[in-house]
Amino acid sequence: MSDDSERDRLPFEPASKRKKPQKEQASSPAESASKSDKPASSSSKRSKQASEDMKIPEVVSRRMLRRMMIFSAIPVSLGIFVFFASYFIITQGIAELPNVAVLLTTIGCFGLSVVGLSYGALSASWEENAVGGIVGYDQFQLNFGRMVSSWQQAREERQNNS
Repeated sequence: MSDDSERDRLPFEPASKRKKPQKEQASSPAESASKSDKPASSSSKRSKQASEDMKIPEVVSRRMLRRMMIFSAIPVSLGIFVFFASYFIITQGIAELPNVAVLLTTIGCFGLSVVGLSYGALSASWEENAVGGIVGYDQFQLNFGRMVSSWQQAREERQNNS
């Protein structure tokens, strides 16, 4: 638990780590049948509580989704527009456009939309009560830093466990 106090927690990160349930092997089919007859209300309550703790709040989720849609829809729309505009220019004989130029421009727009998905998720404020800025650059820096530190911590834990 000292590791948790040393680092900054995510706004929706659970307070404690969930322990993996131990798998019990039944020695006979009769024991397994008697175990299945017992209601699993306490374990289902714990798993439901754990899933609620791990869940991203609805406000934050909607904010992320909205930003992801904006930052990815604009480049996709631009890519589709470039493709059809290039088709129109070529078929009407307005200009000679190389096929490679049309291809690279369209693929570039679609690739930018993939980057927009990631930026949309990371630029949204992860705090429930903070909306964040329009572009979200400050939130992006904060959330990207959190993500990188989480990766580093996971790598250190993996190396320590090996």
